[in-house]
Amino acid sequence: MPETKVLVNLSNRHIHLSREDVEALFGKGYQLTKTKDLMQPGQFACAETVTIKGPKGAFEGVRILGPERKETQCEILASDQFKLGVPGCPVRESGQLDGSAPFEIIGPAGSVKKDKGLIVAMRHIHFDPESAQRFGVVDKQKVSLKVGGERGAVFLNVVCRVNPAYALECHLDFDEGNAVGIASGAIGEIVTL
Repeated sequence: MPETKVLVNLSNRHIHLSREDVEALFGKGYQLTKTKDLMQPGQFACAETVTIKGPKGAFEGVRILGPERKETQCEILASDQFKLGVPGCPVRESGQLDGSAPFEIIGPAGSVKKDKGLIVAMRHIHFDPESAQRFGVVDKQKVSLKVGGERGAVFLNVVCRVNPAYALECHLDFDEGNAVGIASGAIGEIVTL
């Protein structure tokens, strides 16, 4: 019988920056300051924040997550689209930026206009290969995730991401967590409908 229970943590809007954009926003040679490790190995929250801006509005204090990436990517909540003025911002897996929305990033030393990189993150579960085997899932497979409680629900189209660098953890965003009344640390259950 495969395992079904998985830890659920909630993500707020955040940004991953390339080396080039770190330097444009904070100055040449600038190194991001790690404040705390995240559950995914090697991933961490930084002390630095930036402002992200769309055609209609902006969000200040958007947390940078490290380490630096090859390409800058900003993950927003579906409800953020309206304030920023980017209706139809695509729901994507991390790193899949073709056709994603343009936006501007403002830092203390400068700003950068990106022609892509703004996404609403697809809900997903990180698996290391051993965990994937225990749960009976494969990379890119979509599953359903049930959360209990007074406002419990079943989330469809949760993508399984399998990689030796991952730790077992489900990521929903704050909109999704708030809708069903859960916080980080909740337990979800993979179900077949």
